[in-house]
Amino acid sequence: MTIDYAHARELMVEQQVRPWDVLDMAVLDVIGRLPREAFVAEQHQALAYADIELPLGHGEKMMKPVVEGRALQALQLRPGDSVLEVGTGSGYLSACLGMLAREVVSLELVPELAAAARARLDATGLGNNVRIEVADALRYDGSRQFDAVCVTGAVAEVPERFLQWLRPGGRLFVVRGHAPSMEAVRLVKGEAVNAVAAESLFETELGYLHGAGPVPKFLF
Repeated sequence: MTIDYAHARELMVEQQVRPWDVLDMAVLDVIGRLPREAFVAEQHQALAYADIELPLGHGEKMMKPVVEGRALQALQLRPGDSVLEVGTGSGYLSACLGMLAREVVSLELVPELAAAARARLDATGLGNNVRIEVADALRYDGSRQFDAVCVTGAVAEVPERFLQWLRPGGRLFVVRGHAPSMEAVRLVKGEAVNAVAAESLFETELGYLHGAGPVPKFLF
C-alpha cells in the first residue's frame, strides 16, 4: 500500500498539532512541509505522522509531533537566531529549527545517532545550517551563548549550564520533573545576573537525558 505522506502530514497538522495550541504560522508551515517520514526507520515510516513516540534505537525515542510543535513555538525563533539543540535524535527537529533560525548547533551523545541524523539531513537537502557535534551536554563547553536552547530529553532539575548558554532575552525549552509528573517549561533569561523567568507550558512525560535523571534516594 502506498502512503500519501503529504496528506498524512496535513492531517497531523490539522488534527494533532494545531488543536494542541500550536498557532504560530511559521511553525505550522515548517511542520507542514518537512518530510517527517524521512527521519524515521523504514519499518516505522507508516507511523511517522501518528501521535506517538517512535523508537530511534540506543534507547532513544522521537518526540510526539505535538510536543515538537509546542517546543518550536515556545522558542519564538526569528530568522537571525542561533540555536543550541540538546539531543539530536533523528535530526527531524534539528531540520525544523534550521528552517526557523539562522544556525543550529546540535549535541548528540550517541555517535551512531549523530551520524544517522547527519545522513538524513543531507539526503533530504535540509539542515545545511545545522552542525551536529558528538558531545555530552552535561559536560559540554558552555562558553558560547545562543538565542535559544531546545532540550529534547527530560531533566530532573534544569542544570545551571543550560541557562549559561542563553544570551540575555534567550529562551530555553525543557521538560523537567520526576516521572510521571513532568512539565514542559519555557525559561527566559533576563538582563540581570541570575534573572530567569519561568513559564509552565503543559504536562508531558519524556525519557531523561543521559545523566540528568533523579538521583536515587537511599533508605537506611
